[in-house]
Amino acid sequence: MSNAPNLRRAQRRAVGPESVVEVSRLDPDTPFPAVIRPQVAGVDLAEWAGLSSEFIEGQVAEHGGVLLRGFDVPGQDVFQDFVHAVYPDLAEYNDQTTPRTAVGGDVYTSTEYPANQVIEQHSEMSYAREAPQRIIFYCAIPSPEGGETPTADNRRVLASLPEEIREAFLAKGVMYIRNYRDELGLPWQTAFQTEDRAEVEERFRREGMDFEWTADGGLRVSHRGPGVIAHPRSGEHVWFNQADQFHTSGLPAEVREGLLASFAEEDAPQHACFGDGSPIPDEWLAQVRSAYEEAKMMFGWEQGDILVLDNALVTHGRMPFRGERKVLVSMAEPFRVADYEVGLQAVSAAD
Repeated sequence: MSNAPNLRRAQRRAVGPESVVEVSRLDPDTPFPAVIRPQVAGVDLAEWAGLSSEFIEGQVAEHGGVLLRGFDVPGQDVFQDFVHAVYPDLAEYNDQTTPRTAVGGDVYTSTEYPANQVIEQHSEMSYAREAPQRIIFYCAIPSPEGGETPTADNRRVLASLPEEIREAFLAKGVMYIRNYRDELGLPWQTAFQTEDRAEVEERFRREGMDFEWTADGGLRVSHRGPGVIAHPRSGEHVWFNQADQFHTSGLPAEVREGLLASFAEEDAPQHACFGDGSPIPDEWLAQVRSAYEEAKMMFGWEQGDILVLDNALVTHGRMPFRGERKVLVSMAEPFRVADYEVGLQAVSAAD
């Protein structure tokens, strides 16, 4: 008899945003992600999320990321309903540098690299003209071994870099260079989601990207982006670029050696230099990778997990794995990256 009133009260509260969940952490020493778990059975995730979007966003803003664990998320449809309930302004993945597959409803597979490869830390589309403020992962099938999605705080990465490196990236930004050829890398039609040359040319002009159709039928595209931005909401300075991934020094030594035996660096499928065209020293990018490694945190996926990350603040990657693994992703709240660039002069003036 004594338990019945408590159960009825729980049922009456089931539509409330905060009363049916608890917020905790995976590790007391780890600042993110916050973990939201249901405290009553039968919570409809999409209905709860529609009523709780401000609460969810408050947790993301405070912690940099939120892991929803223990909800009933049997498949893509429920994940998609959750995303649409919280984030009406979804972002398309139409400036691709890695292979993904659209599975419907602005949901994509995570990067389709071989299972034995590491995907290094990055903020999604930080190389692009427009990037999402939010990236949302759904673990449909956790791998039996490995396959974690490590994260790192871009504030910590920036603060840990030597002053000489920080100032160079602040002053010069990053030039991203991409070469599309039939025999190497993604075709431009996949990267930009169109078969129409005129359409993609209009996009390049609109977005201020330099381009050239090469004699061998390929396409060369380049544009300048910032090295550091002010966070779109908090204004905090954060490391926000993918120079370390675009630069050929990020390739395995034997792959880089073979590639540069056939192509100049600027003709590789991807490369990066400073925004003024000067080279970025290999050893500086090695220090960037070390900064990511030192800042990295990770946890093991469970089936049904949903992870929402502040993409400007927190990077992500992927560890190697064995067996089957299926992680889906959506992106939301796109922002124009150049609008938030922080230059060396602005930092000097603030100091």
